[in-house]
Amino acid sequence: MARSSCHYAPSHPKGPTRPGPWGAAGEILSRTADGRGHRQVATCLRAGRGAAIAGKTVPETTRGTGISRGIRRETDCHRLNTYGGKAGETSESVIGRGFRAGAPWEEAGTDATEPKRPWGKARFAPTCDFGSKETVAWPTSPRPDMAQQPEPLGQLPAKRPEGSAPMPHSDMGWQYQHASRCGRLRAAGIVQSMPRKGNRIGNGATEQAFGHLKDESFRNQTWPSFEEFRRDLDAYVVHWNARRR
Repeated sequence: MARSSCHYAPSHPKGPTRPGPWGAAGEILSRTADGRGHRQVATCLRAGRGAAIAGKTVPETTRGTGISRGIRRETDCHRLNTYGGKAGETSESVIGRGFRAGAPWEEAGTDATEPKRPWGKARFAPTCDFGSKETVAWPTSPRPDMAQQPEPLGQLPAKRPEGSAPMPHSDMGWQYQHASRCGRLRAAGIVQSMPRKGNRIGNGATEQAFGHLKDESFRNQTWPSFEEFRRDLDAYVVHWNARRR
């Protein structure tokens, strides 16, 4: 290395990366309890504030402020498995792996997760529209039972536009095979779609939305009771539908 290069670096310390958007990036990161990814921050800066900023600049900017969020990593913990054998009526994977809804209320996906908390478990089973990415129903219950199913099935017919027939896509969990659920869908003229058992990417579009919901709403957070957890989760879903890019 040239002698001049050795002396140049200490005399010209590297300045902060794009200090202008620091305050705005901090505000965007603080909108959810556990922050958000750099792609979401970049999208909000461009669309909401008209900033001309490259995607790779955002992690450098937030890292300089010390407010960057962690990265979700794969663990040995397996996802909730609700498959209990053939417990009722199953169907073919009509949607397949396309997940390319041309408009809202054409295709929808549902799944369930059970985050563990000191006071027990909470079963969260949202229904996501593949066209708009909106969460159109999100029942939350302290136990896994069929009491959750009437709530979204009662909300969907009232919300969907006249003439639409969204195709619900789910795994082969016992609650999705139940005769009462299948009968209500059939009566409403809705065709059910299910990927084959053991297909991890068969419900990929719903799992993608699940990952963001978990990361930004209740991962690394604690609540003293189930009621407070459900209240904050409801508030986050409204944020997801109305404010999040």
